[in-house]
Amino acid sequence: MNNRKIIKGYKTLISSRFNVDTSIDKFKNGIIYTLYSDEFNSLNVGFAENDKVLEKKLSSEKLILLDMKKGNKKDLFLLITTLKELGIEYSDNFYFKYSNSLIRHLSTLGWPVGRSLYKQRKIKKELLCA
Repeated sequence: MNNRKIIKGYKTLISSRFNVDTSIDKFKNGIIYTLYSDEFNSLNVGFAENDKVLEKKLSSEKLILLDMKKGNKKDLFLLITTLKELGIEYSDNFYFKYSNSLIRHLSTLGWPVGRSLYKQRKIKKELLCA
């Protein structure tokens, strides 16, 4: 015979405080984009509420639109936080010094970077039958 004891107990929930921003603006849909400045050799990532806002930004500065897609401010916030944790520095308004590693990180994180400055590697596996 096995002598097993059944221990009854209750798990306690530990509460903690998080500073969570639950504002609706963070989840507002719009356009996330990547712009390139040839003059400063830099990239600008951002969020625009609609096409008109993005067109205004493009016309006011000498920037080239690399790519854009639907997204929200939360996507931009998560990208900036992740890049900061990776040690990638940026200046005001999310301008980054252009580098191949930055483009690779952006592409890996699913950010729209286009194909004009960075050609995504396509890994092809071939099975060789002997």
